[in-house]
Amino acid sequence: MDLYFTFSILVVLSALFSFINSRFLKLPPAIGIMVLAILTSIALIGLNETLPAFAHYFSGLIARVDFPAVLMGAMLNFLLFAGAIHVSMQDLHKQRMPILILSTIGVTLSTFLVGGLMYGLLLTLEMEVPLIQCLVFGALISPTDPLAVIAILKRAGISKPIEVKIAGESLFNDGVSVMLFAILLQLAQGSAVDITFRNVAGLFVQEAIGGLVVGLLLGYLGSRAIKQINEYQVTVIITVAIVMGGYLVTQYLHISGPLTMAAAGLVIGNYGKRTAMSITDKDYLDKFWEMIDEILNAILFLIIGLELLLIQDIQQHWIIGCAGIGIVLLSRYLSIWLPMWVIPDLGRFDGKTMTVLVWGGLRGGVSVALALTIDPQLNQNLFLSATYYIVVFSIVVQGLSMGKVIALINRKRKVT
Repeated sequence: MDLYFTFSILVVLSALFSFINSRFLKLPPAIGIMVLAILTSIALIGLNETLPAFAHYFSGLIARVDFPAVLMGAMLNFLLFAGAIHVSMQDLHKQRMPILILSTIGVTLSTFLVGGLMYGLLLTLEMEVPLIQCLVFGALISPTDPLAVIAILKRAGISKPIEVKIAGESLFNDGVSVMLFAILLQLAQGSAVDITFRNVAGLFVQEAIGGLVVGLLLGYLGSRAIKQINEYQVTVIITVAIVMGGYLVTQYLHISGPLTMAAAGLVIGNYGKRTAMSITDKDYLDKFWEMIDEILNAILFLIIGLELLLIQDIQQHWIIGCAGIGIVLLSRYLSIWLPMWVIPDLGRFDGKTMTVLVWGGLRGGVSVALALTIDPQLNQNLFLSATYYIVVFSIVVQGLSMGKVIALINRKRKVT
């Protein structure tokens, strides 16, 4: 009953904030809801002096939500599948090399760049934090968030090739980033971890390659099942079963759930639609998953905004948070630029493409969820605060300005 009560409150608040945003703020839905949630959190923190009982009750309500478990174990699977069914496999194939490099070498390089620069920053501020803990932070903040990217960039009006690069990278970089985070976190905890090339490569094959293979198989089997029937209701139920049943399979096999869902969604959205679905099936399938996408994104960005209530003394880390924004943007630039010059087949990105790739590499709920899993004795509050500053800047500032940045670039190009 507690879970149902909490979920009901979140849905009601999502609907209320969606209405206020649509009626008055007129911001992109995800950003508008998160902004209102942050303002609500600030108001509740202010009420802590005058109405402590109410503020404490509401904070306790949010604390009941196990955000890492809810996001990584449920919402992420649905949202990745919902996003992937609208991505063209043909477009991904055309951009396969940049997507592959950015989602593997790029995110790994960014992890060590962010970690090293954060370590240097903390030393400058006379804070003795071990390098390995800074690398853990680098691993959780480096991957672009597929939920933030898909939710915001589709309204930004960027060119198709660049959109596919960013969306494709965000769909597939979780396999590498989560693996890096898990290994580095175990090292930071003092656990004995075999970090030989053979072990790391084996783990990557199991997590990433295994996830892709299982996802492709689930998508293919689902498509074959859909081809045997001609009822849109059953078609939709089968896709829901792929997501929910597929997650159970990934847990049993210890493979990447996000990569499994992304691969399954791509197969259903391309092979399945082309060979197994009628026009009616496609229409209902698209509308159903668009609604799932909108509802879960509303709840997700609401929770991100309300998580501010649970971060202790976040204002004490504002210097680190603001500097962290610059560190992440610089590392993002270098993690794209360096592979571009080292790997001949990657090609060369012009200034416009580089700007959009850097500014469009949004961070979101996945980073916050990973930060919440850090042990308190490993400076969790410091890194969680820095993560929150970076995520809010990324979604609100970068997300809102993306369209204007693209328009400015196009205007300059026309002038020259």
